[in-house]
Amino acid sequence: MGLFIKKPLDMLLNEASATGEHTLKRTLSAGALVALGIGAIIGAGLFSLTGLAASHYAGPGIMISFIIAAVGCGLAGLCYAEFASMIPVAGSAYTYSYATMGEFIAWVIGWDLVLEYAVGSATVASSWSGYFGKLLSNYGLSFPEELMRTPFEGGILNLPAVFIVVIMSLILIRATSESAWVNALLVVLKVSIVLVFIIIGFNYIRPENHIPLIPENKGSFGEFGWSGIIRAAGVVFFAYIGFDAVSTAAQETKNPKKAMPIGIMGSLIICTVLYILFAYVMTGVTNYTNFAGDGLAPVATAIDWMGPMVNGVVPRPDYPWLNNLIIIAVLLGYSSVILVMLLGQSRVFYSMSTDGLLPKVFSAIHPKHRTPYKSNLLFMIFVSVFAAFVPGKIVGEMTSIGTLFAFILVSAGVLVMRSTMKDAPRAFRVPLVPFIPVLG
Repeated sequence: MGLFIKKPLDMLLNEASATGEHTLKRTLSAGALVALGIGAIIGAGLFSLTGLAASHYAGPGIMISFIIAAVGCGLAGLCYAEFASMIPVAGSAYTYSYATMGEFIAWVIGWDLVLEYAVGSATVASSWSGYFGKLLSNYGLSFPEELMRTPFEGGILNLPAVFIVVIMSLILIRATSESAWVNALLVVLKVSIVLVFIIIGFNYIRPENHIPLIPENKGSFGEFGWSGIIRAAGVVFFAYIGFDAVSTAAQETKNPKKAMPIGIMGSLIICTVLYILFAYVMTGVTNYTNFAGDGLAPVATAIDWMGPMVNGVVPRPDYPWLNNLIIIAVLLGYSSVILVMLLGQSRVFYSMSTDGLLPKVFSAIHPKHRTPYKSNLLFMIFVSVFAAFVPGKIVGEMTSIGTLFAFILVSAGVLVMRSTMKDAPRAFRVPLVPFIPVLG
């Protein structure tokens, strides 16, 4: 029975209300949580996956795919919001599983979140390096190729990837409030660049590019038509990964019962609106078929079509400088994603350590900064090594597994809590139970 013993709710609430130099410091507001969510969600997935999914699966209907993916994430997000307002403790899905399903399931999900946060950070850092090299080359500069590739890719190590992981880790060690300030700055900058692209692009939208909104299916599942819309939703789901990391900061939030639901759902709604507008502009300035074969740089194709047409082509775009601005937005986006993911990972292991499921080193609190600094240092080394020596594609394939498993357990956990702890105070309640948790 010991493996399935549950952590009592009153013990969790006592941890949440504890104060002192050996506890995490409450500094985050609802606005800071929304910024953390946006920081985790808007990465290069927006810039790369939109064109990929539009050209191969959904056409202009990619806008509908974003809505479907957002609804799916929103179902899980509502469940996260109820838990985070009810149990404002660091640890996210790990803590919620411990309270509802027992120690063994919690231990499994705690390690499973390594796939989402730590391995996800390494994936993002690897891609950050590639965009960093492209930005340098656009300005006539270069970085040794062998220091931008792993040994599996013919290089020595991916040094820029190590650099960005180290910088973000040191910011996290410094203080949660300062980390949130840096994240907020990155979010403002990258969202501003996204808005610049949307505002400029609106002037070059050609209505015929959105007709038909849903291209006719080509005879196989997922190749346009409604099945293509659904398939594209599965692809762009990756662009939403990260909003759940907001819940890992519950123990560092000033008023988590009110702020947590706002942070989780607010960031998800804002990003969904930006995603739809971004997709509308991208598929409006040029036909979706022009994004095929562009790999991870379809935005550059859209920018090339932002200009007056001559005989069906745009000989010279009006805003060629926008390409470099988009690359900067990608770099900023990746940086904030790494920051939030590393924060989430260290907080999950902090909770596991305080519960005795991991060595105490992971819950050691810095006497001045009140952050789990030793945990941050250990993950800085672990993620840096992964990013330096393992190709991003390999670690990227592992990332979604942790996210999906966490979503399932949190949604199931709401059903368990509603039947076993009916009278427990909840600042936020998932509506239409059990309908929404089951769908989630």
